[in-house]
Amino acid sequence: MRYLHTMVRVADLDASLRFWRYLLGLEEVRRMDNEAGRYTLVFLAAPKDLARSESERSPEVELTYNWDPETYTGGRNFGHLAYKVDDIYAACQRLMDGGVTINRPPRDGRMAFVRSPDGISIELLQEGEPLAPAEPWASMPNVGSW
Repeated sequence: MRYLHTMVRVADLDASLRFWRYLLGLEEVRRMDNEAGRYTLVFLAAPKDLARSESERSPEVELTYNWDPETYTGGRNFGHLAYKVDDIYAACQRLMDGGVTINRPPRDGRMAFVRSPDGISIELLQEGEPLAPAEPWASMPNVGSW
């Protein structure tokens, strides 16, 4: 048995792809449009995972966009998705510059939380050892929930 992917329903595919691809940095692996079922599936992976063979890859994120509008609600029972990043400060700055709220700033140089446009909690973890605490992150308060 091998874990393949986590599915996240999205209300606005363009806004979600802007977040997941351009701000968070995942890459699109494949896309499927199903006219009969009236949905689009977009599979995303972290760049370092794409360098591996398909059988060695980490699980992907599947964005499911239903063409007929729906309102999605979620709860904290889902938890979060987590990604390691090369530079947590640079990743958070890129997200913040793109209009994303940093809900839990990387005050410790190790961990941060943000939310996707659809409210999915994303944990960012520094690859390797934590970075030295630095401003503005060290002084930023938590915002909202994650």
